Amino acid sequence: MQELFSNNAEAIVSSNRVLYTASSFARNSLLHLQEIGSLTALKPHISSRLNLNSYLFFIVVDGSGTLTYEMKEYILNRGSCVFIDCKKSYSHSTEDKLWTLKWVHFYSPTMSSIYSKYCERGGRPVFTPDDSAPFISSLEKIMVIARSSDYLRDMKINTELSRLMSLIMAESWHPENRTLPSKKASVVEIKTYLDENYKAKITLDDLCDHFYISKHYLTHSFKDQFGISITSYLQSVRITHAKQLLRFSSKSVEEIGYEVGIGAPHYFSRVFKEVEGIAPVEYRKQW
Repeated sequence: MQELFSNNAEAIVSSNRVLYTASSFARNSLLHLQEIGSLTALKPHISSRLNLNSYLFFIVVDGSGTLTYEMKEYILNRGSCVFIDCKKSYSHSTEDKLWTLKWVHFYSPTMSSIYSKYCERGGRPVFTPDDSAPFISSLEKIMVIARSSDYLRDMKINTELSRLMSLIMAESWHPENRTLPSKKASVVEIKTYLDENYKAKITLDDLCDHFYISKHYLTHSFKDQFGISITSYLQSVRITHAKQLLRFSSKSVEEIGYEVGIGAPHYFSRVFKEVEGIAPVEYRKQW
């Protein structure tokens, strides 16, 4: 069920929103919608919230204002995007240049860990993308789905919220890295090397010697940029190639283990099961 309304509450804002009640399945398992809408301020005002079990994303479509979050004040202008944890106290306001906003409140059982990872990687409460159109489009699609009577709307909303999260992550993880292109390029080069040489025995010391960089810089920079350790990334590449061979070749499990650089059958089977949850032989049978 959802509620649609427009208001002119105390002549402060003109808004159009959907209050959405997701199914119990969606609340327990999916990224799910709580509220979505747009507003245009009719006079200067401030809105404050605290301890909401929600995550808020909004974009300034026009005008300007400020956000106060975690004891910091951020200036918001046209195109500014905000992504915050509403458990924490926040307020936003507009004054002379009255703003128009589009926003969404959403949640999932995994959002706490997702947001923690977002912050760990350098994600900030406020960022300004080069192109705001995809963000606005995503919000508009969610609004259309929420207003529909589609029996699959919770699943479709989950899909659109996931796309919105992808946009957020792409634009705001490690904004400081944009000023360090040489470091970023070297880490990308290492990733490419792993992609191309996964069959070989590769150690951190080998990589450091090959690329003339320190182990500390290598491990920290790689994880900062790609969100995964070098060891875990290399294992993921090898398992992905192993899955391809299990599905699309007649090679034995023993041959595949050696070919992808993991090694002896018992060790390959153990590593494969740790990653995929089933043994290589069982994986092959599924397909």
